[in-house]
Amino acid sequence: MTDTLEMRTDPQRLRALEHANTIRLARAELKRRIAAGGVSAADVILDCPEAAARWTVAELLLSQPRWGNTRARKFLERNGVSEIKPIGSLTERQRRLLAEQLSKRPPATPTPEPAQSEGQPLPSPAHAARSLVCA
Repeated sequence: MTDTLEMRTDPQRLRALEHANTIRLARAELKRRIAAGGVSAADVILDCPEAAARWTVAELLLSQPRWGNTRARKFLERNGVSEIKPIGSLTERQRRLLAEQLSKRPPATPTPEPAQSEGQPLPSPAHAARSLVCA
């Protein structure tokens, strides 16, 4: 009786292993493309491929260059999303929020221009150096 049972479950087990390997390979390829800059994490969140559906949001964030555990954790806390939340189970609002936050680029810091009123010349470099020494 056990021989019959093993024969029935064996093909199912092999199909499950094959499917798991396919998903693992697809995730690895996706991670490489994200790390190389070919695909953004925001794109994966908005248009979640089957391979990434059960991937946690934290894993996705960590696959990006220069993202570590602390940065990913703080980002998710700030946006009210659990680190272990699967990408496929994000709500539409969460998807849009995370994608918008990930797409934002930090604002460029403008170089401060010296205050100058009309008619007054800018101080000479020598004068500026003296004021630094005296201060």
